[in-house]
Amino acid sequence: MPKTAPAFRPTFRWLLRRPVCLLGFGFGSGLAPVAPGTFGTLPALPMAAGLMALGIHGWALAAVALLLFAAGIPICNRTEAALGVHDYGGIVWDEIAAMLLVLAFTPPHWAWWLAAFGVFRLFDAVKPPPVRWFDQRVNGGLGVMLDDLIAALLSLAVLQGAAYLLQ
Repeated sequence: MPKTAPAFRPTFRWLLRRPVCLLGFGFGSGLAPVAPGTFGTLPALPMAAGLMALGIHGWALAAVALLLFAAGIPICNRTEAALGVHDYGGIVWDEIAAMLLVLAFTPPHWAWWLAAFGVFRLFDAVKPPPVRWFDQRVNGGLGVMLDDLIAALLSLAVLQGAAYLLQ
């Protein structure tokens, strides 16, 4: 599948008729007309806050993120098939799962979460090596998910390094 725009513009009504695509589009957040990846990352913040309020944090939240990652492979495969496009910008399930992973090990303070959001978006948008390598070479739902997982791991390395230097 080519990495271009679909032959039509997905709408919220279209997503409602295709529940798996509704998930792939991050409950509609991926429909944002500009920066869908950025808007698509936002649902991870209240999701993480809610899970942490329930006592799910650290490794338990990371396990939830990895379950979402595993679920994201078929979700993104099916969403790509419905669109006829590989890794369309509106497919943001990968951003949500990856951001949850980053937040699992980020101090629960708004300044740290803002930094986590910015660092992750930077790595996801710029796609430095090795993120770019996975983005260009791994296809299908696994490819959609994997480059964001690598961006999340790089983000965690930067954030953990910053936390170490600031203590």
